Amino acid sequence: MSEAGSKLIKSARQALAYARGEVSAGFIAHVPDEVDVKAIRMSLGLTQPEFSNRFGFDVRAVQDWEQKRRQPDRAARVLLTVIAREPDAVRRALGDSE
Repeated sequence: MSEAGSKLIKSARQALAYARGEVSAGFIAHVPDEVDVKAIRMSLGLTQPEFSNRFGFDVRAVQDWEQKRRQPDRAARVLLTVIAREPDAVRRALGDSE
């Protein structure tokens, strides 16, 4: 894994620990209450199956999120926020060789 990928994973773990209340000091992660999954996916030019495979989501979950039948949980919203801002870093961190 690249250094950037390692840093991204470390940051995501720190954000998750903070969100769970395991850390009370340090940076404060802003986790949005809602994420527009379809807008993120469309901005990347991916189909639902492509988006699901690339970022490790179940395609049915993506469909449910886009149709507003379900909301992504907190950890998924963190990852989706990072995907929206730095999709290449997430791709590198998750080992996609495309």
